[in-house]
Amino acid sequence: MDETLQQLGKLLLGAVPTVIMLALLYALYNAIVHKPLRRVLEERHSKTEGAIEKSKADIAAAEARTAEYEQSLREARAAVFRAQEAKRQVAMQARAKAVAEARSRAQAQVQAAKVAIEKDRVTAEQGLQAEAAALAREIVRRVLQPAGAGR
Repeated sequence: MDETLQQLGKLLLGAVPTVIMLALLYALYNAIVHKPLRRVLEERHSKTEGAIEKSKADIAAAEARTAEYEQSLREARAAVFRAQEAKRQVAMQARAKAVAEARSRAQAQVQAAKVAIEKDRVTAEQGLQAEAAALAREIVRRVLQPAGAGR
């Protein structure tokens, strides 16, 4: 067992430089590769996260601008509709006024025609009465005339 312990002691003594080299290699790796790599990865991550946050903010701003645009578009459509409705109302009023004027002119023409017809009727009636009176006189004259005198 002594010999085993001696071999173990030699083995441990031979392993000390390896352990020192391994610790030195770990320290150098950590200083030269791991820390700069971790710093670069963290920076890249922060830039990526920043870019993601910026893109989210840009998307939100674009959505807000889109909503504003849609709102202004709705307002513009409503204004156009109101203007069209106002023009339609003006046109309807003008049409109603034209119809009323035409109806008034037609009524006036009808009244004038009625007056003319009444005047013609009165004139014709007077003419007929005069003619009837003349015919009556002629009939009376012929009836009262002696039988042989007029023929």
